Amino acid sequence: MKIASAEFVVSNSNVASCPKDALPEYAFIGRSNVGKSSLINMLTQRKHLAKTSGRPGKTQLINHFKINKDWFLVDLPGYGYARVSKKDKKTFQKYITDYFKERKQLVCAFVLVDIRHEPQPIDVNFMEWLGENQIPFCIIFTKADKLKPAAIERQVADYLGKLEAGAWEEAPQHFVTSSSHRTGRENLLDFIDQVNTSVKG
Repeated sequence: MKIASAEFVVSNSNVASCPKDALPEYAFIGRSNVGKSSLINMLTQRKHLAKTSGRPGKTQLINHFKINKDWFLVDLPGYGYARVSKKDKKTFQKYITDYFKERKQLVCAFVLVDIRHEPQPIDVNFMEWLGENQIPFCIIFTKADKLKPAAIERQVADYLGKLEAGAWEEAPQHFVTSSSHRTGRENLLDFIDQVNTSVKG
């Protein structure tokens, strides 16, 4: 898939205010500081489409971007550590769950995890919540440039093995990415293209 256009549409904290277009949606979510904004900018080849920040927890709204006038990329707030008050955190965590439960246009969520770390309870709990609520999702391993190829294979196998040893009969589909090296871009866009075709088919 070639990205011909990527435009910001709306930011909000109310699912009812999300775009009404009947276009397929792909939501990107992960712990704060996992490299979500960098990944979105790499995918769309737009340097400043998603706001990157050295301060974790910068994204605190549901951000819709229309891609090729054909589908929506949705940038969701990070869960976990963020320098916001408990009241604010509670608010945006609720609208994250509201989004996943109520948004009919959502066809797949991408849960981002840092490839250097073993499964974190907060990530595993969130994936289990998605599974229990029958929300399709894939795992995106980020920051692959920080490891050598053999270490990448080992980390991915170990991570997926631990998931399968837990609540999962079979680990979810996964992608290995690096925003700085553009690793995984084509695979991810091809997957979205295939899902779009099957949804519209």
